[in-house]
Amino acid sequence: MTCDPFRISHWQLAHGRTLELGPRGVLMAIINVTPDSFSDGGRFADATAAVATAMRAIDDGAAILDIGGESTRPDADPVDAAEEQARILPVIEALARQTDGIISVDTYRADTARLAVKAGAHIVNDVHGLQREPAIAQVAAETGAGLCVMHTGRDRQKLGDVVEDQFHFLSRSLQIAAEAGVARDRIVLDPGYGFAKDVDENLELMARFAELHRLGLPFLVGTSRKRFIGAVTGREAKDRDAGTAATTALLRVAGAAIFRVHDVAINRDALAMADAMLIAKNSRRDMKP
Repeated sequence: MTCDPFRISHWQLAHGRTLELGPRGVLMAIINVTPDSFSDGGRFADATAAVATAMRAIDDGAAILDIGGESTRPDADPVDAAEEQARILPVIEALARQTDGIISVDTYRADTARLAVKAGAHIVNDVHGLQREPAIAQVAAETGAGLCVMHTGRDRQKLGDVVEDQFHFLSRSLQIAAEAGVARDRIVLDPGYGFAKDVDENLELMARFAELHRLGLPFLVGTSRKRFIGAVTGREAKDRDAGTAATTALLRVAGAAIFRVHDVAINRDALAMADAMLIAKNSRRDMKP
């Protein structure tokens, strides 16, 4: 069921919100309320600082603010649900009062997701693809939240082909969502760049990205400052925003819809150029007899 990734669709979200996808790329700003995230750990651990950073991200062009309270970097210290909630819920509540921006909660925990949506979040972003706590799909169904379902290779045996492994894992995730009653127009997928994927696997997944449209749903991508960009460019994490912007432009042309990034401004410019090129290409196609 291959979809046209540039056709207009509407992602249905909690609290009656919708987000148009397709014709232009959408930016999601990473707001880590953590002391140990791989590239910005500790910078926004204070709720006031996190809210201020989120508001600047909106000014820079972000449509979505993704709020996370537990680092997903390899070997990060685990955080229990109470600590995760203490970190993120005040930020979500403040942002819901102060902005019309769309708020996403980055969590795999069903209880945290439910509280976050109650606090004002519109989207649940699960890096375990509903397969660590399947009850999170029920939360999305009951609250009407948009649901981002990410592929991961962690803690399991992967298939040898990177694209076939995407279909293998994400098909199971979509089955969990369907059984919980989540409508397909509330779901976007994420190929999980950097999550138990080596440099070659990440690059191949970029090169073959268009094949993923056979799943028939919009895609969010999160390449921002990932190690494979560092391997290619030789840059440390804090200096990988130009490399990230390059992946944003390339993946937009390949049909990605949403881009989860640290530096909103540079990726806004990369998306503007990619979208302008796509518009010119489509206009030329439409003029042909």
